[in-house]
This record gives sequence, structure tokens and C-alpha cells, in this order.
Amino acid sequence: MSTATNVDATAVSTIEWLSTEDTTIVVPVYQRQYRWDIGGCEQLLADIRSVADGADDERHFIGSILSTKSAEGDELVLIDGQQRITTLMLLIAALHHTAPSPELEKALIGRDGGTKLRPHRAWADAFERVVLDRRDDTESRFDDNYAFFRSQVPPSEVSRIWRGLQRLEHVAITLGAHANAQQIFESLNSTGEPLRDHELIHNYMLMGLTHSEQSEIEDDFWLPIERNTGDAIAGFWRHYLVATTGREIETTGGRGVYDAFRQRFPHLDIASLRAHAAEWREYSALYRTLLDPSLEPDPAIAHQLGYVNAFGRGMYPLVMLEYRDHELGRLDVAALVTSLEHIQALLLRRTIVGTSTGRLVARLCRAREEGDLAAAISRITPSDERVRVALKYGALPHPAYVLGRLAGVDSLAALDVDHIVPLAPGDAWTGDGIREWSELGEDEQNSHRALAETLGNLTLLESSLAERAIDASYPDKRASVYVKSVVALNRELAETITWSTAAIAERTARLTADLVRIWAIPATVGIDDDGLTPILDATERRGWPRGWEREFEYVEYRGEHWDVFDIKYLFNRVFKRLWADSRESVLAFTERRGGPIFDSMAWQGHWDTIDESRFLYMGWDSRYMLSAIQGVLDEAGIAPEVFLKYSYIGDAMARS
Repeated sequence: MSTATNVDATAVSTIEWLSTEDTTIVVPVYQRQYRWDIGGCEQLLADIRSVADGADDERHFIGSILSTKSAEGDELVLIDGQQRITTLMLLIAALHHTAPSPELEKALIGRDGGTKLRPHRAWADAFERVVLDRRDDTESRFDDNYAFFRSQVPPSEVSRIWRGLQRLEHVAITLGAHANAQQIFESLNSTGEPLRDHELIHNYMLMGLTHSEQSEIEDDFWLPIERNTGDAIAGFWRHYLVATTGREIETTGGRGVYDAFRQRFPHLDIASLRAHAAEWREYSALYRTLLDPSLEPDPAIAHQLGYVNAFGRGMYPLVMLEYRDHELGRLDVAALVTSLEHIQALLLRRTIVGTSTGRLVARLCRAREEGDLAAAISRITPSDERVRVALKYGALPHPAYVLGRLAGVDSLAALDVDHIVPLAPGDAWTGDGIREWSELGEDEQNSHRALAETLGNLTLLESSLAERAIDASYPDKRASVYVKSVVALNRELAETITWSTAAIAERTARLTADLVRIWAIPATVGIDDDGLTPILDATERRGWPRGWEREFEYVEYRGEHWDVFDIKYLFNRVFKRLWADSRESVLAFTERRGGPIFDSMAWQGHWDTIDESRFLYMGWDSRYMLSAIQGVLDEAGIAPEVFLKYSYIGDAMARS
């Protein structure tokens, strides 16, 4: 067998590779800028801690590092791996500046006194300033991530992190003079479809287990979960995590579900895995019934689960929790049905008035955990009056579902929605048998069109009758279609002589009275905080054009109105306010999180003074700042009393 002559690939210890005396790594000019954020640094540090605490022979593989020899032959030109190596160097620098040691310096500093890694010249000075601990007035992504590592690793933990670093491994791929670097780079980074969240979760569960343990988990737990959830397995994991954490999970542009799973279960040995997997399997069985309510033996519950599905699966986390309590005997049939009715009322009413139903479920899961679900639903459910106004002229959402419940039918399988005045009437269409559509004035025609999709102009018809009703005039439908229907909604239509905009408005008002009764607001007292986002459900929004960096209209802080327009300002104000009102909470959060308040300005960056001996570091990225705001308010027990009002331009950019 011939041997490759242009590619040398070797599995190596990353730290030994960096610490080799003659190792100097150069980042070529075509490489992108350094982009890792604090979230990536958090994950790296968690991985290092995990391998540091494992068995002596445990290792953590960080992937492949692709390089080629420089023309002079004394440097490695980095082709792939810049982001990882740069971040590792920042971590090593943070350790070295916290607790200096020859071993750390050997991995960090070259023989010439410069850094082992030489970034692109456009940002080489910023990187070397951080790594060599030279302070000036500039700030960079290097400063931010270095500051994160400094804040998270106290002197007492340096040896632990160093132990974990020494257990990192990678494949060092060095190209010869005749190798095609771009082709190899593309091959390494474009090898088929990336793993999906549930596939990553599956691998994460099984890695590190023996073959027999893997077979046990696969056969006893994973395969039943797959059978229960089918093609919806990705949705199941997301909904399970929202239900059990009470936090929304971002799914755009990344591996949000997998990252949330790892955060929820940072270490899974075989004993804990068996216990957790039994719960996952139990939830997946519930999820199966949510997907197919006919599996539920109680007809009242089955009907309600079917009704909930009319709105999609967005409320599945909350429904799973309520349904599980019923299965465990904590919630009787009547209480479960009432809860499912409240969920439907919330979704239908918000849709009718044009208010978003997104990002509600996590806050309701939290309210349920606190025993306040009905009040929480009531607080964000639009009033009867708002519903009446919206239905008067607005299109009816989910018409088959709404009309079916108004009519009291058990199944919609053989029923169609009929527009009494057609959406596009023919010239001969008539509502009274006298004046045809072509004879009506433009204003009359527009009035009919405006009401065509409102509640009063819609009904349900058996499919066989609906075919005969297409484009038929109202007198014909009344005499030959509605009179033959067994759907209760059509009895009065068969007795109504003429159909006009006045008749539509009258019927809308009458059916609206039934609608607000069936989809009733929970009988609790509360304020309508519609349009405000609870702080725990807030998410960073990016992409504003220059000059429109106003993320919030305002912040409601325990009944106070704050003119706070961005995350950085809110971060500063919340920590200063809590330092005055609940200092013990801030200190407890800082101790657990490793910041953001410190006894000294120990590294370069943007700082603010809290008091004569404490300082608030302001150099975090906005995502980390938002997480810290949420965490410290939760620590203080007042997160449910803080709300954001996103700005109009922020909403528009988020939807674009």
C-alpha cells in the first residue's frame, strides 16, 4: 500500500503541540476575523472542566487543525482551526496572568518573546496586547473573551483547568508543498449534512458508555422514544426542555436544542442516564398522544387535545405538563379539561385580535410551577370587548375549528367551511332574489367583500352539500342546501329570507356572544400586560440599521417605568439597583457565576464603579449581559415583576 506524500495527519496532545519550542503558528491574511462569543467560551470551559474531573485516561477531542509549512519552513500557516486555537490561547493567557507558571508560559510565548499564535496583522496588536498583558485604551473581542476566562477561573481552579487543557487532543494535519490546501479545507468542512439536534443528543447520551450499556440505553429508552415521536422527535426534545426548564430555546442559526440539553444534563454517567432516560421515555409516550389524540381513552380529554392541535404544537410543553399530572393522578379530568380550555381561549383570542402567540409557553410553564397558571393565562388573554371589536370586521382565524365548536359537532372530517356571500361573487349572485351582484353599487360590493371572511358570513356544510353551494345565490342555498344540513348553525340560515351586510353583522354579534362564552377567560383578577415581554423570555435581537439601535421602548421594573433602550444600559442599571436593594442576591449570583462584580479592575476593559471597593465589568457581549440580567433578577426573586417593551423598529427587524 502506498503512503500519502502531501498530507501528514497525526493525533496529538493540543497543549504539547502548542508547547513545542519551535511551534509558531501564523494566521494568513485571507482568514476571517476572530468571532467566538462568550457562549462558545462557556461551552469550551465546560468541556475542559468535564474532562479535568474525569478518569486519568479520559481525553476530549477538539477536532482537526489544518496547517501548512511556511515558505521559510520555520512557521505553520494555519488554514483551519483559527477560532479554536485563538480561544485556547486566550484561556491559557487568563490562567497565566492569574497564577503564572513556566508550563503555561511555554504554551503561550515563543522563543522571541512573542505569542505562539501570530494573528492577521490587522488585529495582531490587539491579540498580543491581551496575551502579553499590555494595557491601553482599545477594546476588542479578544479582550471580551479573555475577561470572561479571567472572571470564571479563580486562582484556586487554575490547576484544575490546566489539567483539563492537558487532556485536549486534536488531529494535526500538515500539508506538503504540492497539496491543494483549499480542496482539503473544503473536504473537512463540507462532508455532507450536519447532524441535527436530536442526532447530537443521541450521540451525547451514548458516548463514553460500554457497548453493553449503549445497547441497553438504545433498546430500553432511545428506540421507544423514536417510536413514540416519529418524525416529530426534534420537536419533542425542544418541547420537553422548554417544559422542564421553563425557558424558551432559540432554534435559528445554531444547535439551540442540543446546547440546552447539554446545559440541562452536563454529565451523564450510566446511573443518572437510566433515571433521566426513564423520564424522557415517559414524556415521549405523552407526546405520542398529543400528536394523535385518538390514543387517549377518555373522550372528553381526547376532544380537548384535538382542539389544541388546531393551533399547532406551540403549547405542547405546557400541555405535556398538565397531561402528565393527570396521568399521575394529580389532576382530575375536569381540571385537565378546564386547563386545556383556558389554553385554547388564550390562543384563539390573541389570534383574533392580532397579537402574537409566540414566546408564551415558557412563561406559562413557570407560572404553572408557581401554582399561578390560571392567573397568568388570564393576564395575557384579550378581553371580551377586544374580541368583539376584532370579530366585527376581521377575518375569523381557524374557521373550521371555531365553527365546529360553535355548532357542537364531534368531527370535522366530512365538513367544509362555506362562505355565505362568496369571496368572489358572480354577476348573477343575489342575496335577496331581486338585486343581482352586478346591480349593486361599488360601495355595496366593497361592504360585502369586507365582511366575506367574518364570523357572521361563515358556516359549516357537509361536503356533499358544499359542492352544490359553490357560487349559488343565497335564496338557492337557503332553499336547497341549508335546509338539508344537519349542522345546527344552518337551521336559522334556512329560515332567514334575505342575506345582506346587516344580516352578516347581526349574526356576527350573536355568534360572538357564544364565542366569548365558550372560549372564556379564566375567572381571576389580573392586569392585561399584552405587549410586554417578561424579562426571563427576552432574547437578544440583532440586525438594526445604523442609527436604529433602540432595542426597547421602555422597561417596567416592579411598577416603575424606565427609559432604558438597550441591553448594556439595562445591565448596568439592574446591577446598580440591586446592589442598593438586594446586595446579598448580587453577591450570591456573582459568586456562583464568577462575575460581573469584582474587587478590582484586574484586566483591561470597560468598567463602572459600584462602590469604593467594587467594580462592575461592562465588557461582556450583549447575549451574556442579558443572561446575567435574567440570572440576577431570578436570584433576587423579582424576575416576574420585570418586563420589556420591544421597540417598533426592533420588532420589525426581528421579523425581517
